[in-house]
Amino acid sequence: MTAVLNRIREVGVVRRNNRSDWMLFGTMLALSGFGLLMIYSATRVSGTFSMERQMIFVAAGLIIYLLASNIDYREYRGIVPAASVIILILLIAVFFFPPINDVSRWIPLGFFNLQPAEFAKVVVIVALATLLAPPVSRDELTGPRTLTWAKIGQAVLLVGIPGYMILREPDLGTAMVFGFILFIMLFLAGASWRQMAVLSTVVGAGLVFVWQKRTELLSEYQMERINVLIRPDMADPQGIAYQIIQSRNAIGSGQLFGKGFLAEDSFTAFQYVPEQETDFIFTAVAEQLGLVGGLLVILAFTVIVWRLLVIASNARDRFGALIAAGIAAMIVFHAFVNIGMTIGIMPVTGLPLPFLSQGGSFYIAMALSLGIANSIWLMRTPVPGENQLT
Repeated sequence: MTAVLNRIREVGVVRRNNRSDWMLFGTMLALSGFGLLMIYSATRVSGTFSMERQMIFVAAGLIIYLLASNIDYREYRGIVPAASVIILILLIAVFFFPPINDVSRWIPLGFFNLQPAEFAKVVVIVALATLLAPPVSRDELTGPRTLTWAKIGQAVLLVGIPGYMILREPDLGTAMVFGFILFIMLFLAGASWRQMAVLSTVVGAGLVFVWQKRTELLSEYQMERINVLIRPDMADPQGIAYQIIQSRNAIGSGQLFGKGFLAEDSFTAFQYVPEQETDFIFTAVAEQLGLVGGLLVILAFTVIVWRLLVIASNARDRFGALIAAGIAAMIVFHAFVNIGMTIGIMPVTGLPLPFLSQGGSFYIAMALSLGIANSIWLMRTPVPGENQLT
């Protein structure tokens, strides 16, 4: 404990000329507050106290953000093996608890349901950075970068094991996040265009195989969701297509400036959109605040991704740069797929919208990831007597 406190003191006090990325934190805070309002608007009729519960998760997430910000991010190298084992155990443990809505994703803890897959994203990002970026000096930061096929194979295995377990829950959306993070981090770590082309070809062939064997590899519900996207005219408007139809109607009714916050004559008020406080929170935004409100939310995510890329470009080592880039990839994928599925250009995969959607595990994991990124920003310059990065 003393060693940890000394390490926190070194980062937070001795590194006196570096300040936190207040734009990153401020944008996260603004989205969190806005998300609470949207959750309230989406659930006020049902009386589920969803906003009150989410306030607790936001408070916990902010505390974790501050703690992660004040821990030297290089310390995570040493705990990656243990964290990976714990995550794998938790991903296995979900199958020993009763399914919720026919899926096994959560571990009930009484006060909330823990979703290990959300924290697995953060662990995988740090583990990939550890694998792809051995300790280097600052002079080597801009040096030549190459990746061997053996290293790429290890990275694929590192991501593939938890990704497959999550796919079997089933949770196709989160498994897809892992794949996107892997591609981005491999490329930034030094994979050549030829290597990326080969990987893309393999993935493409894999998707063709999965499609040909879809009845055996995918659940009936997953197939129905894909069919809704491909042939919406053939889907049951009162069944599997109901959610996306109602979502598009709600978003379209908002027009330019929306119907107004807490409008009584809204799809949100009548709860016509299923899961509108979680996966479909963007429908509440676009309906009540219109195109302008939706664009402001997208702008906020753009700011977060921009700051993460700035942090990556200013990181003192490749390890930090890859972590920040991996977090940016995660945010981009979540925002794009979530908003895309609410307007009907992406299949409904159950991916929540960062900092807006209701969910304890998801919010805390997102806050933790940004806290680690802020630590990378704080550590971008050396302290007296520190000449070599390790």
